[in-house]
Amino acid sequence: MSSKPFYYNLAPEKILEQVQSSPQGISEAQAQHRLLHYGKNQLKGKAHKPAWLMFLGQFGDFMIIILMVAAIVSGLMGEITDTIIILIIVLLNSVIGFVQEYRAEKAIDALKQLSITTAKVIRDGKIQNIDSQDLVRGDIVQLEAGNAVAADLRLVEAHSLRIDESALTGESLPVDKNAQTLTANDLPLGDRLNMAYKGTLVTNGRALGVVVATGMQTELGHIARLLDQDEAETPLKKRMSVFSKNLTYIILAICAIIFMAGWLRGEDLLRTFMISISLAVAAIPEALPALMTIALAQGANRMARKNALVRKLPAVETLGSVSYICTDKTGTLTQNKMTVVESLSFDNQDNNLATSPLLLAMSLSHDVAVNAPKNLNGDSTEVAIVENAIHTLGFEQYQHLHTQYERIAELPFDSDRKRMSTIHRTEHGYIVLCKGAAEAIASTLSDTTQAQNLLQAADQWAKQGLRVLAFSYKKIKDLPEQTSIQSIENEFVLAGIVGIIDPPREEVKQAIAECKRAGIKTVMITGDHPATAAAIASQIGIFEENDLLLTGQQLAQLSASEFDKKVTQISVYARVSPEQKLQIVKTLQGKGHFVAMTGDGVNDAPSLKAANIGVAMGINGTDVSKEAAHVILLDDNFATIVKAVREGRRIYDNIRKFVKYVMTCNSAEIWTIFLAPLIGLPMPLLPIHILWINLVTDGLPGLALASEHAETNVMHRAPRPANEGLFAQGLGYHILWVGLFMAGVTLGTQAWSIQVAGSHWQTMVFTVLSLSQLGCALAVRSEHTFLYKQGIFGNIPLLASVLLTVVLQLTIIYIPFLNDVFKTSALTLNELLICFAAAAVIFHAVEFTKFIKPQKQ
Repeated sequence: MSSKPFYYNLAPEKILEQVQSSPQGISEAQAQHRLLHYGKNQLKGKAHKPAWLMFLGQFGDFMIIILMVAAIVSGLMGEITDTIIILIIVLLNSVIGFVQEYRAEKAIDALKQLSITTAKVIRDGKIQNIDSQDLVRGDIVQLEAGNAVAADLRLVEAHSLRIDESALTGESLPVDKNAQTLTANDLPLGDRLNMAYKGTLVTNGRALGVVVATGMQTELGHIARLLDQDEAETPLKKRMSVFSKNLTYIILAICAIIFMAGWLRGEDLLRTFMISISLAVAAIPEALPALMTIALAQGANRMARKNALVRKLPAVETLGSVSYICTDKTGTLTQNKMTVVESLSFDNQDNNLATSPLLLAMSLSHDVAVNAPKNLNGDSTEVAIVENAIHTLGFEQYQHLHTQYERIAELPFDSDRKRMSTIHRTEHGYIVLCKGAAEAIASTLSDTTQAQNLLQAADQWAKQGLRVLAFSYKKIKDLPEQTSIQSIENEFVLAGIVGIIDPPREEVKQAIAECKRAGIKTVMITGDHPATAAAIASQIGIFEENDLLLTGQQLAQLSASEFDKKVTQISVYARVSPEQKLQIVKTLQGKGHFVAMTGDGVNDAPSLKAANIGVAMGINGTDVSKEAAHVILLDDNFATIVKAVREGRRIYDNIRKFVKYVMTCNSAEIWTIFLAPLIGLPMPLLPIHILWINLVTDGLPGLALASEHAETNVMHRAPRPANEGLFAQGLGYHILWVGLFMAGVTLGTQAWSIQVAGSHWQTMVFTVLSLSQLGCALAVRSEHTFLYKQGIFGNIPLLASVLLTVVLQLTIIYIPFLNDVFKTSALTLNELLICFAAAAVIFHAVEFTKFIKPQKQ
């Protein structure tokens, strides 16, 4: 509803009037009527695609269609074995694709789980507990520490209320809430201090709130809508789609040329048709889809061992393509643990105190439950202060202070005063310790110079992104008759101040530097305060000179074209909404970048899903963010992303290597079949030979190429351009000329063997082509490094697959019953040696081309 963003502008009585409620709540009859009218307080997604339709959708891929056509043609030609093998490959790929898509549908289901809570409401003037799904607009809800907020509420009463909104806004600290009416318009979620939102958690205090939105009308529901969108297409999928289409056009063109040429020459049309079909079978890389899937799965297993769990297989390669990493701050770049990093004592010594006034106040003025030196429970900021005090004093002295200075009274913290005071008994009377915001403590000091010094120091630290807390104290001989704010909180002496921050992880700075060397820009996107975001970003190398910082409010004021011009200059975004995170990702994608988005909160889920690669945190991440992501970091370590990027680049390089290998081999088959009739030679290969080469000779070494180690320069080069095709950087030329050269050697062997070997000539052609391709597999391990320099044992799986394929080839040549299946005959020793010699010529020709290419380190 249009008025929803302005609930925080309305006074409590106006809110009650607008939602037709009262301080006694609504009646049960009204609740049931509204429940029927507005629906349950739960999140809904768009209708899920039926599983059977999802499965059928896997058969729409261009390459799969080609393979299915090839299977049908093979079946019509009587090659039932070929048909069965091709259909098995098609089914395997479709099942894997179906499983991946089915798992992705869990994102909305996980989001719904956040709604399963109970709520304490006032209905008909009575307090009762109800299922949160039965909450309706106008219900009066009671909140207390530990409660999950079950709907969007406008607070009408608040007492020392703090709410953890990190999952929704990215704000690392619990937010102090109040019931005061706000006058500013268009405030970001993190600044709406009189609102409590569905999916957040009450950490302190109590409150009353009136329900203003339920279900899909809540801010959490808005995020659920953002999740209902199509995922970004992966770069590998784009490249393979283009490759499949181009391959189809090439196959059809070659078949048409062959058929037309034969028809014009007056040749038998059936024979010409058979030649055309053989060409089509030779051109289709039957093993390629299976090879791609297995290579990605192997990469996923290696990444899992490095603490990066891959949920969607294409993400393995996509990581190697990213040019931008948009990362959340809290828990991703930082430790998600508040820590005292600065302290300044203004009154260093008091001879009548056991320690300095600052350390005494840090040790005593808090509500943290300390069960052991490492077992502290309470507000994260107070825990950080106590940890620092224990570290400085030692645990025994810390405990002794609590015995020596017994607490006898307390004025608890509230959001109006922004401070708390505790009173402790001493040997000479009493000491009052006060802790709070700098301006709150300054107003209680007896010395105006101390107050000015405090505010100056606090302002300086705040600009560095620190949360500043000040401490003061005073000694009194007797307690006032009434312990009140007016009688206690005055005439204090400044003890000191501390600066607290959620510090960056130690390894993050190095990881970001490595991203820069790899041509990847890291951008911080957070719901946190701009000063805090800028401070952390500067420390770790994200925010540098001439970079821009943009807040959510500033972003909202920019037009789409203005933002598009600035987006590549911006390194830090602060106080942004989930919708704006999505806008940032999509704007970068619109400029041709492949974007990785990291995060752990509910607010990150839409952008995680929309990014080319979504990376969720495994330890602190919400279920929603994990389900929306492509990759989950099991150690919540940003540095793990760099390892994953390295692995992704390695995977893509290896995919290019086996595409280069497989398509070179297919090119050789095409040239061999295409040129043989043109130069007067009989059909050199039968369909069963072609399928053997495509599945076994191509398949086993091609799969082993996926195990090739990363090139030495893999993280010292820019990401691939978004429009770069699979055949860029000379790969297409290699496929053509090596394939033609291999065909020339094969046809030369055919012409010679027809004259000399007689009936063995087709087996020799088959063997030369098979062995030549194995030599090619060894040569394509690197584009620039020679095999003798790499070492033949540098890739044991490849070496083993080459040897195994040689053994299999010899098996179908020399075992009699296999001769009948594969239409082969036993070769003499001399004939076999000639086949090996021909293959060696091709291997050395490919190796020789590395002299021409510039060497890369």
